[in-house]
Amino acid sequence: MEDFLLIDRNGPVVTITLNRPQERNAITSLTYIEEIRAFCDQATGDASIKAVIVTGAGSAFCAGGNVKDMRDKAGIFEGSPYALRNRYRQGIQQIPLALYELEVPTIAAVNGPAIGAGLDLACMCDIRLATDRAIFAESFVKLGIVPGDGGAWLLPRIVGNARATLMTLTGDTIDAAKALEYGLVTEVLPADQLLDGARALAHRIAANPGHAVRLAKRLLREAQDMRLAPLLELSAAYQALAHHTHDHDEAVAAFLEKRPPSFQDR
Repeated sequence: MEDFLLIDRNGPVVTITLNRPQERNAITSLTYIEEIRAFCDQATGDASIKAVIVTGAGSAFCAGGNVKDMRDKAGIFEGSPYALRNRYRQGIQQIPLALYELEVPTIAAVNGPAIGAGLDLACMCDIRLATDRAIFAESFVKLGIVPGDGGAWLLPRIVGNARATLMTLTGDTIDAAKALEYGLVTEVLPADQLLDGARALAHRIAANPGHAVRLAKRLLREAQDMRLAPLLELSAAYQALAHHTHDHDEAVAAFLEKRPPSFQDR
């Protein structure tokens, strides 16, 4: 069977495409989850990758879980409550953990519906752009279930607790304009401009020294759960590392000499 992820690299920018358009890119298999986890591990270990774009093939970004499998108690939804609990922990919950630990900045290019776990997948990324055809729903309650993949942690940190509560308890769908108003996405683009916009943004990020971008992303992530004092300690440690890199010296020299920098990822 064809891989779930299509991986395309353009210099320091990698685009991964969820490639099950006939299933609206639903996450239906432990194999799909393992592909995402393995990619995150590989990207973190490759210092030459400086930005990652996540998008979907076809008309949807990601439709979440397979509702027919839910009905049939099949696939990742089969087994006893105890088995199902462990399958969540060892399965789909590995995606937010992998993306949280991914050091490379991630951009979700939401090309269509992002529903349930699909919305949560977009929320796992650092930045979200959307086509004007995109729709979003934290729709778990509509199916009599709860956000099982970290949505209750992710969504409030992006749109605020009041809006996250509204979206989670109603399960209602919002359009791209409302998502922009909520701050769920930072920009709404015509469908034929979405990937170009995401790539342009990714290359703006990738133009900076890779070590600084990765450390800055880590600080932003850790700051979500830290008090100011320990965050300042961590910032000081990261800053000391950054000051002793070749690319920092090159950036300072280029700034003072009024010339473009030439970074070497060291």
